[in-house]
Amino acid sequence: MGATLRALRALVLLLGFYLLSLVLLAVLLGLDVAAFTWGHGPVAVKIALVSVVLAVPVVRGMFMLRTPRGEDGPGIAVTEADEPRLWGLVREVAVAAGTRVPDRILLTGDVNASVSEEPRLLGLRPGPRRLFLGVPLLTGLTEAQLRAVLAHEYGHFTGGDTRLSALVVRGRVQLARVIGQFHAQADGKVAAERARQEQAAAKRIAKGKKAKKVDTAGSGATYRMMAAIYTAYATFYLRLSLSTARGQEFAADLAAARIAGRDATASALREIPVLSASHGFYLDSYATLGLQARLLPPRGEFFGGFGKLLTARELELVQLRSELPEEPASPYDSHPPIAERVRRIEALPADGRTEEAKGAAFALLTDPERTLAALEDAVLTDEVLTFRRTTGWEELLEASMATGLSSRHTPLHRALADYTGQPPTLAALLELVDQGRLWQLAKRLPLSKEAAAAKGRAFREFVRPVLARSVRTMVLAEFSARSLLHWEFSWSRPAAVRLPGWGSQTAQDDGPEAELDAAVDAALADHPDTAPLRALLPPATQNA
Repeated sequence: MGATLRALRALVLLLGFYLLSLVLLAVLLGLDVAAFTWGHGPVAVKIALVSVVLAVPVVRGMFMLRTPRGEDGPGIAVTEADEPRLWGLVREVAVAAGTRVPDRILLTGDVNASVSEEPRLLGLRPGPRRLFLGVPLLTGLTEAQLRAVLAHEYGHFTGGDTRLSALVVRGRVQLARVIGQFHAQADGKVAAERARQEQAAAKRIAKGKKAKKVDTAGSGATYRMMAAIYTAYATFYLRLSLSTARGQEFAADLAAARIAGRDATASALREIPVLSASHGFYLDSYATLGLQARLLPPRGEFFGGFGKLLTARELELVQLRSELPEEPASPYDSHPPIAERVRRIEALPADGRTEEAKGAAFALLTDPERTLAALEDAVLTDEVLTFRRTTGWEELLEASMATGLSSRHTPLHRALADYTGQPPTLAALLELVDQGRLWQLAKRLPLSKEAAAAKGRAFREFVRPVLARSVRTMVLAEFSARSLLHWEFSWSRPAAVRLPGWGSQTAQDDGPEAELDAAVDAALADHPDTAPLRALLPPATQNA
């Protein structure tokens, strides 16, 4: 579908919203006329009031005067003087694509690249262009792959996609505004009706009568009906507009293959979902590890550590590149399945461009360390930026795990405190075990219906895994509180605990970790024995 037909479709979809609104307003007006013509005075007035209230969200949605403009989001703007090599590549690809160079480049903290344009007259006239480049994306791509990504984004410019988006975005926002207003009105009616019924129930109870059950099922039904009408059109609107968007993605992929080469384009498409998944894991397991303890990695390492993770886990990433998603993220995802996009590109004839620009895209930055530090200032909140910087990742891990263990409250902690009325210490738990009261304590744990109904050995088998995890946590917390517990940091595997005199715990079958697990199992056996566990604990814990 050409740009003219796509523009016509976007305009028809937008006009459909106005037509739907006018039809609904006409229906409401018709109800008012019928009410005053054939109805009685009070009933007619009530119908008229309801129709006015229903018409207000419709009219508000119709008279949104301008298309909302998106915000740039957190990032750092870089000029050509700041990053001449990056701007040079951007200009080179723009010339090859036959389109204007972006007016602004912003480096962001996301694994993403995108372009935007602020057109005038609903897309009939071009406007300022912006290019958003994620620094984590630069960290994981080669220069050839980045060229393919840029060529893909420029494909949206040459296809007129960024200008047509003004029409599409306007319709989406107007539909969302009307639907949101109707739902808000319905929720308000439900809340008011609930408050009225609860007040009436309180009065009945005060008089010694039985209170009626609160029932708000019919409240706000008219508003929800109006919202459902617009929601049905919004579903139709999104499906049609997003089918067009998916066609635009295929066209942009072909433009990328023409400019950057088939192999570079296919490998970039394979790499981006891998980088996205890896970056999410990195943020959860490394970069944000110290937030609970109000700690940050060294300056520039919040984003800079991502490259170290990619290097250390290269073998894992190889497998991820071969397991591409075959389905879109949702029916409303604007991008086709990545596997289908890769197949279409790899089916193109070979062009012999397999050895081009294999260097890291990150090397295009003039001063990577300065960029990484500046990106932290732009992306992290003011509060997070006040957190203490550690001297290295090892210190960050040690301090974060110590804080986590000291503040960890497992279900067993809560049950023990409730059962004894005393602080939930490991010494108190071991005392209960020796007294044979462990399973009475276990009944206070949060239990499934099956576990709560079980008796005897079946009950013990249900709760034993929960008890084992919690007891192990309590043991580690005791060591940590006495500075006897250390952690082994690694980019390639999960952090390993180091207990005093035991060395590194990396063995899978035997070794100190197995000894700890065996001691915990002995304490939780049908015939418990706490001696092995007490033998592992510091003397202060045993005598507490």
